[in-house]
Parts: sequence; structure tokens; C-alpha cells
Amino acid sequence: MAKTIWVNEQIDPSGLVYTCIACCDQTQAQECHHSFDSNLTPEQKASGWIARLRTVDTWEEVPVNALKLD
Repeated sequence: MAKTIWVNEQIDPSGLVYTCIACCDQTQAQECHHSFDSNLTPEQKASGWIARLRTVDTWEEVPVNALKLD
């Protein structure tokens, strides 16, 4: 059975991952996503910054620069 890994990313306008945290706890991931999104200023959002929450099945799919919480 695959384990769901939640990946939170803040992505800059050029598509580069600025910040990334991955964990296996859905509640913790959703709280982190809310924090990532609310910490973006209106100016950052207007210029194309985004906070993204996605899921993957293996730790190998998590970006190498991520803080990994298990």
C-alpha cells in the first residue's frame, strides 16, 4: 500500500521552487499550505508567486531540497 506524501511548495514567477516541506500528515500539510499561502504578499501573488499543495506516492518524488517530515 502506497503512503501518501503531502508536498507544500512556494513557487516563484519563473517556476522555481523557493520553499518546500513534505510530510505524511494531511492536517499538518494543510496547515502548512495555509501558512505558505498567507505569507505571500499581495504583490508577490500579483507577480505570479503561488503556494501549491500536491501529493506524491514515494519520497523519491519529493524535490531534493525539501524539508522532509515523517
